[in-house]
Amino acid sequence: MGSSRLPGKVLFDVAGRPALEWVVRRLQQAKRVDEVVVATSVDPLDDVLEQWCGSMGLAVHRGSENDVLGRVVDAHRMMKSDVIVEVTGDCTVLDPELIDTGVVTFLENDCDVVSNTWKPSWPNGINVQVFRFADLEEVARTIDDPPVREHVSLYFYEHPERYRVFHLFAPARCWGPEYRLSIDYPEDHRLISEIYGRLLPRYGERFGAEEVIALLHAEPELWEINRHRVQKSAR
Repeated sequence: MGSSRLPGKVLFDVAGRPALEWVVRRLQQAKRVDEVVVATSVDPLDDVLEQWCGSMGLAVHRGSENDVLGRVVDAHRMMKSDVIVEVTGDCTVLDPELIDTGVVTFLENDCDVVSNTWKPSWPNGINVQVFRFADLEEVARTIDDPPVREHVSLYFYEHPERYRVFHLFAPARCWGPEYRLSIDYPEDHRLISEIYGRLLPRYGERFGAEEVIALLHAEPELWEINRHRVQKSAR
């Protein structure tokens, strides 16, 4: 709730629901996700998130605001996770089919990480990252680098000599690395609200990346809403 750029963003209204609820509902549509846990901070501002999770019947873990890596590891230790699907709470247009593809790809290949985030081809915000809990726990135990503690999976990508990363590239119909579909600024919230306002009546909750990108191609003025905003880099 204490986002420096957009405080309270995870509970902003999107099509009549809190933004975070759309994240959770989309994860719950994925067939290969067993459980969802919300990893938030011990800051009193996040009391409302713990209460919201309770009202939704969601598991929640609270930890350090700044040590996000440690917080996420502790959340998954609580859940007894073997494999982690990591997403952030401001990505309201996750694609459940892509999540399932990420999990199946991880389980069926000799790799340590499956990701579509490090080599951009999908829109930012339609993300999936899959890796072992044991590997993330080792990073949390041995690495003190501040950017690694803030950006949970960063260490995997910066050390290809240690971790085998399987990069998921978007098919032509879903190609759109220029689009920002996470909520970091007021303009992002406006764009996401416009997307939901157009696609929910047509497809219900089950629209995915293909429908979102087709909409942005058909109505390029939508992209202009947040086109000037730039994604914050990890370093």
